[in-house]
Amino acid sequence: MSWVLGVDSGGSGLRIALGFTGARSATTTATAASPDPAGIPAADVTTVAVTASDEPVRTGPAGLDTAHLLAQLLPAARTLLARAGGGPLSAVAIGAAGMATLGDGLRAELPAALERALGVSRLALAADAVTAYAGALGQRPGAVVAAGTGMIALGTDLTGWHRADGWGHLLGDSGGGAWIGRAGLEAALRAYDGRHGGSPALLSRMEAVFGAPSGLPASLYPRADRPAVLASFAPEVAACADGDPVAEGILATAARHIAEAAAAACPPDGDAQVALTGGLFKLGEPLLAPLRTELSRLLPRVRTVTAAGDPLTGSLFVAAALSTKSLRLPLDPRLLHVPTHRDG
Repeated sequence: MSWVLGVDSGGSGLRIALGFTGARSATTTATAASPDPAGIPAADVTTVAVTASDEPVRTGPAGLDTAHLLAQLLPAARTLLARAGGGPLSAVAIGAAGMATLGDGLRAELPAALERALGVSRLALAADAVTAYAGALGQRPGAVVAAGTGMIALGTDLTGWHRADGWGHLLGDSGGGAWIGRAGLEAALRAYDGRHGGSPALLSRMEAVFGAPSGLPASLYPRADRPAVLASFAPEVAACADGDPVAEGILATAARHIAEAAAAACPPDGDAQVALTGGLFKLGEPLLAPLRTELSRLLPRVRTVTAAGDPLTGSLFVAAALSTKSLRLPLDPRLLHVPTHRDG
């Protein structure tokens, strides 16, 4: 039996799961993807405990802040291991939003830091879209749309990765939670100004959530967690969609953006699947109904399936696969980086 740790770092905070590979326990939650059509075995991992912090890892001039990540991760990992009575960790997998574009510092500093602090030498550093993929589809070909505060689609034929969007709330993440929330707030402010395209219903919700419109820029622009604040308004847009054509139109446009990203990332050949994962889809039918229509239009021969697990599940899956030397997902310097490690 080997202990493994999975980490999911996103715009809403940090989640950490401890698990073990090997014999299943009837009293714990088992998580394992089925073998793919080529017969590649799945990593068998049992989840023992999960903990979370609602403080997102900071981003500085050098990218994701390694010290801030370690300050949250190390005490939590030691506590989880102590409570479980576990021994040394066999492998750690960290999936982080921004890893692909802002993770140079993590890739340079974390391997040595985690080996010193936790004695672990098997480490995978992944974009959160990769851990979302692993949690949703395991090691099959296909594509996953990971949508929460942001939005990215990632696909693979198991020889390489193809990503679409995931460019952050200023340059992309079209259709994600921050995008929907921003569009809803813009429609509210249009109504406040008396401009075309405004929504009185969204204005009413904005005032209830954020207060007077005149104070919104000052309370929003200086915040480091702007994407999460914008995304917090997405449920208000969904709540107004039944009966408000502006809100309904925002969600229809979001669905089109999401489906276009899925189509761009999906492998063109083979028995591919598309899975949806992430908190955004908890908005329910106001978003899912137009999304099903768009996916059917753009990917008529591809099956849309329910995600088997979430990005934290995927992080634990990757750690287990690394521990058991069964990792078959394509390595990539930015999307799925496995530093050289010492065996034994």
